[in-house]
Amino acid sequence: MFKIVVLISGGGSNLQSIIDTVSTSKVGYEISCVIADRECYGIERAQNNHIETKIFDRKILKKDISKKIDEYLGDGIDLIVLAGFLSILDEEFINNRRGRIINIHPSLLPKFGGPGMFGMRIHRAVIEAKEYESGCTVHYVDAGVDTGEVIEQNRVKVEAEDTEETLQKKVLVEEHKLLPKAIEQVLDKLK
Repeated sequence: MFKIVVLISGGGSNLQSIIDTVSTSKVGYEISCVIADRECYGIERAQNNHIETKIFDRKILKKDISKKIDEYLGDGIDLIVLAGFLSILDEEFINNRRGRIINIHPSLLPKFGGPGMFGMRIHRAVIEAKEYESGCTVHYVDAGVDTGEVIEQNRVKVEAEDTEETLQKKVLVEEHKLLPKAIEQVLDKLK
């Protein structure tokens, strides 16, 4: 059984999609721990499902957050899943776990990725650019921001009447489908 760790910063709806998949499907992995970089509702979701949790406050730890997470995890973790995790992991952490860290991003990378592109900023940029489609991407994490190899993408049509909020909701539905699927795909390669 593969062991995954999920890193979060917010409400944890993508975390919930992974929890639901693990509890309702026969998958070859379990969530060993959920780590947050601040107090957030996602921690409560994990605790409600009897999953170990840990908070490493990014405001206190700043650049040491990667080091503290690495020390806490040690060995024995097969995959780290960034599911709305807003802290940037340092290059040493990434290099030590190359090919074993993935991230979900709410756009069709390489479009609308990079530093400062998170949350509603992405959906606003998509609408302002008058894009006809948007979606979400699961990619491997590398030393850049949203520059790692794309694993899988799901697309949604951007309608003329879409707002940032309606587009976010449509993309989030696809994120919840895509992330559990991509986790299994990546773990299959590790077998």
